[in-house]
Order: sequence, then structure tokens, then C-alpha cells
Amino acid sequence: MLPEDVRILALMLPGTVAGAHSGNPDFRVGGRVLATLWVEEARVVLRLAPADQAALCAAEPDLFTPLDGAWGRRGWTNLDLDLCAEETLRDALLAAWGMTAPPELRAAYVDMA
Repeated sequence: MLPEDVRILALMLPGTVAGAHSGNPDFRVGGRVLATLWVEEARVVLRLAPADQAALCAAEPDLFTPLDGAWGRRGWTNLDLDLCAEETLRDALLAAWGMTAPPELRAAYVDMA
């Protein structure tokens, strides 16, 4: 996957808008960052629930790695885009959205499905 793919897929999620964080493009829902794109490094950092982080890192350790320190313990996770399939990226972005979106928005999205 490419950084542009991250932008396209992230902005398809309900209520998600593009922003910037520490000089890098990011994606926010409800005013909170769900993912930060590191274009030059071909990676995206996702805000995941710790259980989702553990499952993804165990299932695909070549793609997913927790950030170091407290950020990683809180669920922030690197995803290497070079080897990532579209379905994996979609699922990871949706998990980050679910972790970050306000409850009302999550409920509305579930009702639409």
C-alpha cells in the first residue's frame, strides 16, 4: 500500500477529517487522532485498543509493531505499508476509528451497517 491509499481509505470512515500532527499528515474523528501518516517512512501509526494491538502484532509481526514506551502500551502501533495488503490496512484503520470515534458516531455507523 502507498501513503495515498491510507489517505483515501481513512477519509472514507464516517466523520474522519485530515489534519497534521508533528509535521505529518494525520486523520481525526471527533477531534482526536486515529492515525498519523509517516510518508517518507511508508508507515502509519494507529491508535488501537491494546487487545487489538496484541492480536495484530501476534498475527502479522512483519507489519505491526507497538511504539516504544508508554505510547505503545496505550495501543499506538506502527503499520509498515510496504508489505501491507489493502484488506489489512482497511481493517486496521477501522479498528483505529472504532477506538477513537465518539460513542454516538460509532453507534450511528453500526446502525447503518
